[in-house]
Amino acid sequence: MVNKIVDSMAEAIGCVRDGDTVMCGGFGSSGIPFNLIDALLEHGARDLTIVANNAGVGETGIAKLLRENRLRKVICSYPRSPGSVWFERRYEERAIELELVPQGTLAERIRAAGAGIGGFFTPTGYGTGLAEGKRTEVFDGLGHVLERPLAADVALLKANRGDRWGNLDYHTTARNFNPIMATAAATVIAEVSEIVALGAIDPEHVVTPGIFVDHVIEVEQVFA
Repeated sequence: MVNKIVDSMAEAIGCVRDGDTVMCGGFGSSGIPFNLIDALLEHGARDLTIVANNAGVGETGIAKLLRENRLRKVICSYPRSPGSVWFERRYEERAIELELVPQGTLAERIRAAGAGIGGFFTPTGYGTGLAEGKRTEVFDGLGHVLERPLAADVALLKANRGDRWGNLDYHTTARNFNPIMATAAATVIAEVSEIVALGAIDPEHVVTPGIFVDHVIEVEQVFA
């Protein structure tokens, strides 16, 4: 019987190893797997590369990993959000590496990894420092940059409901990066507000099919 439900955060996050690349869903403060990030901090893995839209704010989420020097590299679109003091501090100390990726390009690189696409051309970043070292082409008079897919060892997701097969749905804008990250990582872990019986999620409403998900854990959380 397929059952992807786990009972503890330690069990859910136990697959993460030092040096892994970890994707974290979320946009701003919406759809961020705060509980799994806290569990990752407690787990103790180090030298991680984090792929996310932003680099955390205040003392929450990814900011905690930066504070405790658990990260080697951050791949994101918005590293400097209001209150992103820990990213700024670690970057100024040269304690972390930053790969800055335009938001649309970040999403498409992740999607390409999940879809098995070897790369794509985009005009975004052409003629700027973001294109340095990358192949460029001109199509119909417009310069393009070749971008490569972006995959991860582990993806941490936040969803609304999940079942024992791993099927997930999302609450409004919490959907954001979570579904594409689910397709682009070797191991996918989802925290959900509610675990429901098989069939309780209308198949037409399943956003992330269980085939992409390895572990599901129910947590107490508010929608954000």
